[in-house]
Amino acid sequence: MKAVHLSRKLVLEAATRVPDGAGGYTDTWAALGTVWADVRAGYGREREGVAATISYVTYRIVVRSSPVGAVSRPKPDQRFREGMRVYQIVAVTEFDPGSLYLECFTKEEVSA
Repeated sequence: MKAVHLSRKLVLEAATRVPDGAGGYTDTWAALGTVWADVRAGYGREREGVAATISYVTYRIVVRSSPVGAVSRPKPDQRFREGMRVYQIVAVTEFDPGSLYLECFTKEEVSA
């Protein structure tokens, strides 16, 4: 197991649906708390979007573990925010045999 360096401060956010007044809804993001993380870049990809090229980079983000069901435990479809950077959480698993840390597989998208 690689050493974990929790050196970056991230905000864990979850989407909430708010009615838009026309029968639909809008997703807004609410902060659930702040975590210290070890952020490591993976691979990058690029694809053509409708109006622009979209590139993304995968990241493996390691944070301290939280009990299953706790608000502070990251889940897929949540995200981490670091200033203007946003990391969408794709999957979460235990990082170590003692379950002291969680490993979050994420991606950061950028439109060009």
